[in-house]
Amino acid sequence: MLRRINIVDNPNIGVFILATDDLAVVPYNLLDEKVKLIEETLEVDAVKSSISGCNLIGSLAVANSNGIVVSPHVLDREVKQFEELGLNVATIPGNYTAVGNIVAANDTGAIVSPFLSDEAVKVIEDTLDVNVESTSMVGSDIIGSLITVTNKGFLIDKNATETEVDFARDVFGVEGDIGTVGRGISLVGACSLANSSGAIVAKESTGPEMARVEEALGFLDDL
Repeated sequence: MLRRINIVDNPNIGVFILATDDLAVVPYNLLDEKVKLIEETLEVDAVKSSISGCNLIGSLAVANSNGIVVSPHVLDREVKQFEELGLNVATIPGNYTAVGNIVAANDTGAIVSPFLSDEAVKVIEDTLDVNVESTSMVGSDIIGSLITVTNKGFLIDKNATETEVDFARDVFGVEGDIGTVGRGISLVGACSLANSSGAIVAKESTGPEMARVEEALGFLDDL
């Protein structure tokens, strides 16, 4: 299912919300009607939470079916909540708190910003149980903001080269393509939310953008 709506009254859906094939983590202050929409679209149960007491959940954490890596400033009660959900929880070492902005991952692989230490890469690798590759893409280090990836496909910044798209295919083990959302926004990771069952994109997304999202994320394979 593919929907076009501003869940948080601005296009930055992926900054506030985190989703895997098993669950969605949403801010405490998100309206129940929006929570229900997320659950219906992604076919998961949503859990209200925070990271480091903040509602920027998608920016401060990255997750897949195996675990979740969060900001080093995560609160004990938040860790306990994630553990009770059956997730393997780890904090990223170092000074970088916006894990979701600098890591893109599915259940097969992860691409991370090159400035992350070997220790941080090892934590991501062990917690998410994936192969991790470090690189910049489209001249930027905010990998998580540039890519929306699921276990069925990925959408990457429209400026990505063919070589970068091929690299992402190899790491994530799925097909994907370049594109935009929200009428030309290239930071597709920040402005969309997706898993293998569905996707939510910024409200201003055009018909052609929606079609590209549908194809890149592998939803046409279900038809």
